[in-house]
Amino acid sequence: MLTRKQHELVCFINDRLAETGVSPSFEEMKEALDLKSKSGVHRLISALEEREFIRRLPNRARALEVLRMPERPEKKGVSRPTLREVSEVPQLRSLPSAANDVIEIPLHGRIAAGVPIEAFEGASMLAVPAALLGQGDHYALEVAGDSMVEAGILDGDYALVKRQEVARDGEIVVALIDDVEATLKYFRREGAMVRLDPANRAYDPQRYTPAQVRIQGKLSGILRRYN
Repeated sequence: MLTRKQHELVCFINDRLAETGVSPSFEEMKEALDLKSKSGVHRLISALEEREFIRRLPNRARALEVLRMPERPEKKGVSRPTLREVSEVPQLRSLPSAANDVIEIPLHGRIAAGVPIEAFEGASMLAVPAALLGQGDHYALEVAGDSMVEAGILDGDYALVKRQEVARDGEIVVALIDDVEATLKYFRREGAMVRLDPANRAYDPQRYTPAQVRIQGKLSGILRRYN
């Protein structure tokens, strides 16, 4: 079952596609649903994608396809069908192939790749190629420091992070320490302790009790800008 906002969004996208053949922009979706930020739109789209109501078409900006529709509330004298597959919606089958799909994800300040610094210093949005993300809810952090250079993560890069609260040994994660500071490191268990390993021999591993560390996400990719 969809939430009310998820239901409203998939209906809005489908109606716009039927009218114009083009997906609405994130700004248009935000205004249509009376949301405060485009990050809320991204979360709704991710949820609809996971439930297979919509899918992102790769390599094209603003490219969404409605796979099926939930039942809409009935109006007087009007009956609405239940779930409809795309094969029953001819106007959607004729959409052009996608190219250059770009989505916006929240950008939460700078994160240390050396010594932990305060995380999530406000939020803006970052445009990211969808191919770098995959399924799930994502956000970005700007990397500060050089302790992950041997993993190819440089100062000034943007770390693209999939939100999750668990991690396996050897994964690169965003770890929130004592609910105050965050760092980007390899995650490992060492007996009763959690060890956060840098990828630079000039830095030492950091060790904490499990109660001190909360996983905030797993690294999905790196975005680098060249000036």
